[in-house]
Amino acid sequence: MYAAVDLGSNSFRFSIGKHDGEQIRVQKSVREPIRLAAGLDNDGNLTPEAMQRALNCLKSFRATLATWDLEAVRVVATSTMRQARNIATFLPQAEQAIGYPIEIISGEEEGRLIYMGVANALAQPAERRLVVDIGGGSTELILGRGLDIERVESFSVGSVRQSLSFFIGGRVDAPSFEAAILSARSIFEDGAPPYHPQFWKRAYGSSGTIRAIADIIDKNGLDRTCPERGVTPASLDLLKERFIACGHVSRMDLPGLRPDRASTIIGGLAILIGVMRELGIEQIEPIEAGLRMGVMWDLYQRSMRHDRREESVAAFQRKFAVDVARATRVADDAAALLDQLKPASDATPRLLYWSALLHELGMAVSQTGHHKHTAYIIENADLPGFTTREQRTMSRLALAQKGNLRKVGEFLSDPDFARAVVALRLAIVFMHARIDVALAAPKLRMKNRIELELRREWVTDHPTLSYWIEKEQEHWDEVGVDLGLRYA
Repeated sequence: MYAAVDLGSNSFRFSIGKHDGEQIRVQKSVREPIRLAAGLDNDGNLTPEAMQRALNCLKSFRATLATWDLEAVRVVATSTMRQARNIATFLPQAEQAIGYPIEIISGEEEGRLIYMGVANALAQPAERRLVVDIGGGSTELILGRGLDIERVESFSVGSVRQSLSFFIGGRVDAPSFEAAILSARSIFEDGAPPYHPQFWKRAYGSSGTIRAIADIIDKNGLDRTCPERGVTPASLDLLKERFIACGHVSRMDLPGLRPDRASTIIGGLAILIGVMRELGIEQIEPIEAGLRMGVMWDLYQRSMRHDRREESVAAFQRKFAVDVARATRVADDAAALLDQLKPASDATPRLLYWSALLHELGMAVSQTGHHKHTAYIIENADLPGFTTREQRTMSRLALAQKGNLRKVGEFLSDPDFARAVVALRLAIVFMHARIDVALAAPKLRMKNRIELELRREWVTDHPTLSYWIEKEQEHWDEVGVDLGLRYA
């Protein structure tokens, strides 16, 4: 049993699903229209009112989740939390309210999870398909075949902002609609060619927005050109005309349209019309699968020891021609050293290991200052499976691998991060000094100071070791931490 919580720009949702041997069957779903994107002020900060609405919802979710026997829970946040300038203030409060870590995922990672949910629901291994997901703050286009993703891109246009920007005060008229459609088309214009129909056989709409639009079209008899309930440009134009005839959001009383969706469905409709026109899509089929289903499949695969993050690290090693044997040696040694320091978080050893595997990828840019290049690439690259927070932690570890520690001094107050830095730096020292950690059996402790114990013969046999340790003592002393060396 798994739970996926989606903190979207329009709504907060969660789904609980059970894997039955073939599929994940949804046992319960909850949706709350929080309108987080509408709670961003002119400076890009979440307003106190928006944050309080969100916190109240998260506390309610926590109470409901606590009544289920769950193997794993994953909470992901999307576009608005990516954009909010005061997210550092809000995030700890939100995590306390929900009772789980919140992963702010990139648009590309959001797209991959959406596709994973759709592909597993369809179970058609040879089908070439396009998946379109229109969220409250962003729109994802994903091209793939079967379970394999070939291309994914996130566009910064969503139903909430489009509604607020073009349908001022809830007024709905033809000029506003055309302006909203043209705006959407301009955003998709440059990225459209790889998603044109010659590259796929069928197009699917995975978002609640597209499913809601399809339901309204069906219940109002607007699908005469496509009675099997697919959405076509003609049916979208008919729906647009119905909305224009209403004149205002408050008067949009159509069968199939929930009142809480009226204020954002117009922006979503403009985006869908824009993307279908720009890409030349003749029909798009709504599907009851998407981000939350993809999150649950990802949790299931992790439980089966199939972690996409491992694949991402291996792919980056190949891409940047990393010396895998050398990187693996550092990673193994760092893991062994960290184990002696007993980190509190289960996530720390994994993040340290992946950081070590990638610690020299900046060599592809320049050997001088390679740790800085490595840190920049890790933080800003598209690494499938990793959250923004994980990439930021790995980036800081990469930056801290050599040189002065003042550049990461503010993060060393986190005990687990400090332990990981000690383990990584010493693993690199031992690698440079040609010392096999498994044979040297160093003893490492860290409380108020770092205590390292080595056999004296290793210092004699490896003359550069004393130099490296002396440099380490200097660097740790600069940040007020004593590194003491003892000989067994």
